[in-house]
Amino acid sequence: MSLLEARDIRVEADGTPLLDGVSCTAAAGRVTGLVGPNGAGKTTLLRVLLRLQAIAAGRVLWAGEDITDRPPHRLSRHFAYLAQAQAVHWPLKVDALVTLGRRASFTPFARLDASDRAAVENAIAKTELGALRQRTLTSLSGGERARALLGRVLASDAPVVLADEPVAALDPYHQLNILDILKDLAAAGRAVVIVLHDLSLARRYCDDAIVLSGGRVAAQGLGRNVLTPAVLEPVYGVRLAIADSGAVLPVARQRPFHQEPL
Repeated sequence: MSLLEARDIRVEADGTPLLDGVSCTAAAGRVTGLVGPNGAGKTTLLRVLLRLQAIAAGRVLWAGEDITDRPPHRLSRHFAYLAQAQAVHWPLKVDALVTLGRRASFTPFARLDASDRAAVENAIAKTELGALRQRTLTSLSGGERARALLGRVLASDAPVVLADEPVAALDPYHQLNILDILKDLAAAGRAVVIVLHDLSLARRYCDDAIVLSGGRVAAQGLGRNVLTPAVLEPVYGVRLAIADSGAVLPVARQRPFHQEPL
């Protein structure tokens, strides 16, 4: 079942198109990967889906309902968002940050109930934040802070999870841990959309994939059908090989290369 859909999206900045005619879907119970070179429009598309980005044309639907003109605060129960490189400037403790993931479920002046506390504890355990829960965010390393921010997302009950480069600042162990968590969320019925630059991880974890290039969809479909050298080489401008393990290996640059203009 498609929970989230974009139809013929166009986004402009100072008259320059950032996305042009982009249509895509994210299904419940599946991990959808957004891949493409720098500047392809991946973060812009995520923000469009969340209704944080103004569009010049197109529609966004959630569970078949048109939400194009709905303000973002009215969608907080439906979406959990992990933004790219979130700066933290306040000494909030990890425990308190993760608890904020339950905010969308609160009514004014309400206190956490047993289910809220259980969700927070589950998020802390899954992201292995137990030893850090009383630390302030400003005292954490970049990778630790990324895990804490994901803990907040995990504590939410939102049926759609969107994550922009969630493993960019993490060591290999925690990269796999976080992607395993996101895969589990999809297995539990949520729609998970993630931006990834690591094509090997994308092939391993993404059920479906959307390849962006120059603000357009170059290909989309099942991950195993889309994340192939035939599709990716002209998009990235490199020759690729698929190892026996399934890893995507860059072999050589293709010269000259320019991302497909709009």
